[in-house]
Amino acid sequence: MRVYTGTGDSGTTGLFGNARVSKTSARIEAIGEIDELNAALGLAQVSSGDPTGDTIFKIQNWLFDLGAELSCPNGEMTSVREPHAKFLEADMDRMTEQLPELRTFVLPGGCELAARLHLARTICRRAERTLLKLHKESPIGIELLVFLNRLSDWCFVAARFANQNSGGDVTWKKFTLDS
Repeated sequence: MRVYTGTGDSGTTGLFGNARVSKTSARIEAIGEIDELNAALGLAQVSSGDPTGDTIFKIQNWLFDLGAELSCPNGEMTSVREPHAKFLEADMDRMTEQLPELRTFVLPGGCELAARLHLARTICRRAERTLLKLHKESPIGIELLVFLNRLSDWCFVAARFANQNSGGDVTWKKFTLDS
């Protein structure tokens, strides 16, 4: 089976149900950013010593389902719902219990896994903003927005958790030009 079809050469792409939309539509931008987030989490998952691997794999599958739901603009498919966000909250609580209290801003970095999770967090925030734009044009389930908001928080906590075994967080320090 060929991967290429040529049907998108004119700048459109297909949704479920054979509807064609512009590749620059808010819906396709949102689907693309969810895909980018999924790829960033996949890169984080392959980091050596990943203490969150099983959870990342679950999240990747949920993100794939979320993208499929966005490809079904008639609401024919549901994917991520409140239990998914609750799962992330419980996992964050579990990790947070083992972390020192946060007393300053954390910079993206530290060990490789943490840096990759911080990058995924920023992509997640962008995807959330794009879904909010889409929601204004064509309402989507609020659960999708809640899930992405929790997921960006989860990426932050998971990055801190990864750094805990690698010397701790990289913290912000105020520097002057003379420092």
